[in-house]
Amino acid sequence: MHKIRIPVCAPKVGENEVRHVVECVRSTWISGISEYVEKFEEKFAEYCGCKYGVATNSGTTALHLALATLNIGKKDEVIIPAFTMIATANVVAYTGAKLVLVDAEPDTWNVDVSKIEEKLTRHAKAIMPVHTYGHPVDMDPVLELAEKHGLYVVEDAAEAHGAAYKGRRTGSIGNMGCFSFYANKIITTGEGGMIVTNNEELAEKAKWLRGHAFGRCGKHFYHETLGFGYRMSALQAAVGLAQLEHIDDFVSMRRNNAKLYSSLLSELGDKITLPPEARWAKNVYWMYSILIEDDFGMSRDDLMKNLEIEGIETRTFFYPIHVQPIYARQFQGEKFPVADQLSAKGINLPSGNTLTSNEIRYVCERIKKYAM
Repeated sequence: MHKIRIPVCAPKVGENEVRHVVECVRSTWISGISEYVEKFEEKFAEYCGCKYGVATNSGTTALHLALATLNIGKKDEVIIPAFTMIATANVVAYTGAKLVLVDAEPDTWNVDVSKIEEKLTRHAKAIMPVHTYGHPVDMDPVLELAEKHGLYVVEDAAEAHGAAYKGRRTGSIGNMGCFSFYANKIITTGEGGMIVTNNEELAEKAKWLRGHAFGRCGKHFYHETLGFGYRMSALQAAVGLAQLEHIDDFVSMRRNNAKLYSSLLSELGDKITLPPEARWAKNVYWMYSILIEDDFGMSRDDLMKNLEIEGIETRTFFYPIHVQPIYARQFQGEKFPVADQLSAKGINLPSGNTLTSNEIRYVCERIKKYAM
C-alpha cells in the first residue's frame, strides 16, 4: 500500500473559519436565531443572483422545506431524474407525493428534458431538476414545460455552487433553488443547506415552517400548521461566511483542475469518457467524473480497487433511484437505460478544495498505467 493518500473530496478550512467561529461563540448568539445566519443567507442569495436565502441544517432539509412551502403532498406528483442521489427522491417521499422518474441523457448526464412531458399527468405539481456533479440542466425547456402545465420548478443545486446556465447561476432559475453545504461541497458549513428564491412570500413561509411554524401575532407557542426543526446554527453560518469569501477561488480551482485532468487523460481516447460541459453551461466540476468504457481493458470496479492500493480514494456514481431497494418495487418494469449505464461505468476522481496539480498528475499516471 502506498503511503500517499489522496481523498476523493476534502474541504479546505483555515484560520479565517476559526476567526469567524470564535467571534460567533464570544457573541453568545450561537443558535439559529442570529445575525450570522441572516448575513450568510443574504450574502449567499446575492451570490446566486437571488433576493432571499433561507438557511437550513442540511441540503436534504432544504429540499424538503421547499416542497413543503409549495404545499406539495399526497395525490401530487413530482418529476425527478432517475440518476440522482437518494435525497432527491426521499424528500418527495417525505411529503407523501408520488415520485415520477425520467431517464438521464448521455451528453450532460442530467435529466433528459425531452422526456419530461410524456411523464406528466394531471397530478403533476413540480419538476425537480438536478444539476449533476456541477453541470447545469438545460433549463429553458424545463421552464417552458412548467409554464405550459402550471408546475413549480425546484432546482436541486446541491452540487452546483457557482455553476451557470446561459449566464444565470444555478438556483436562481426556478421558483426555488436548494444547496447543500456538506463537508465535501464546494463551500461547506460541515452540515447545512440553503434555499434561494426571488419570491418574498415563499421565503417568508419557508422561514416560518423551518422553525416549527411558531405562532405569530403574539402567540409564540401556538402552531397553526406542521413545521420542522430545520434551522442552521450560527456556528455553521459563521463557517459559511468565511467559506463564501473564497467561493470564486474554489470554483476557479475546480475548473482549472478539471482542465488539467482532461488534458492528461485525453490521450486515453475512447477508453474513457471525460466529463461534459455544454456550450451554454459553466460546469463547476464538483466531482471530476469519468466513465470507464469497455475498451479500457479493466472493469470500473477493478480500476477503483487498484487506485485504492495506490493511495487514491474514489467513488462510484450514484445507484439510480429505480434500483434502490426502498423504491425498486415502485418502478418495477420501467426502463432507464442511460441512468443504468452511467451508474455502471462512472467513477468520481479526487476533486476536493485541497487537491494539488501534482496529485492530479499522480492520479492520471496511475489510471493510464491500468489502461490496456
